[in-house]
Amino acid sequence: MSKNHALFFNWPAHWTRRRFVRFGIVGCALPIAVSQVTRCENQNLSVMGTSKQIDSAATGQLRSRPEQPTVFGKSGLHPLQLSEKRDGFLYVPASYRADRPAPLVVMLHGAGGDAEGALTILQQIVDSVGAIVLAVDSRRQTWDVIMGQYGPDIAFIDQALTQTFSRYAIDPQRVGVAGFSDGASYALSLGIMNGDLFTHVLAFSPGFMAPIRQAGDPHIFVSHGTQDKVLPIDRCSRKLVPQLKGADYNVLYQEFEGPHTVPTAIARGALEWFIQTDPIQTNSNQS
Repeated sequence: MSKNHALFFNWPAHWTRRRFVRFGIVGCALPIAVSQVTRCENQNLSVMGTSKQIDSAATGQLRSRPEQPTVFGKSGLHPLQLSEKRDGFLYVPASYRADRPAPLVVMLHGAGGDAEGALTILQQIVDSVGAIVLAVDSRRQTWDVIMGQYGPDIAFIDQALTQTFSRYAIDPQRVGVAGFSDGASYALSLGIMNGDLFTHVLAFSPGFMAPIRQAGDPHIFVSHGTQDKVLPIDRCSRKLVPQLKGADYNVLYQEFEGPHTVPTAIARGALEWFIQTDPIQTNSNQS
């Protein structure tokens, strides 16, 4: 491989060629090629920052990391107040204590949805595990890579994470990204590209994955309904999961009898798995 090709995917030195070549765009619902995904124009970003931040967003890279909070964050439901139109919410359980770092789940909605709808999937069950949920709106009707490029949504998620980390003590060994439908596809892609931040990925009925870089070794949970008519299981998760396992990821896969949805029992089981499954190694030591 040429040096540029290696840099393009940016996979860790300890990864084998076999693990690398099994990735690309995999799944049933993305009619674009890798070259299209990577052609990101900086002027199209709706959340602007430094040139370094913009370049990172174009390659799907998140730069925010858990840190010592500089502002005291309260429990409850809080709008992010980062955008006047499409924004998001942070839900903090009443059990949160600044001296006890909490797990964090970034929750991503499906196509045409919003953060409020995505939050309802987890909000009623996260109190039992003490997890904070960050639910964000995509900049447009769905996530940027599905529209043809990484960029604006990566930048906004990074901004929301930076704000969250500055206000709340987050356990760096319990940072997950989750999503439903198109949000699950984006969560898979985001988690694979940012496994040096995300220790776990929770994908509820995903359709595809399109990582353009790889980092870390996040644990991955995938669920899918056998009667799903929106993203049929045979063309989606039953193809995705073998790809993930073939790339040596630790994957827990659960099928259920049902349509395109997230049963409460599945969501609860995924959260318990998130809390109970230890990362393979400290993600900060990977790149």
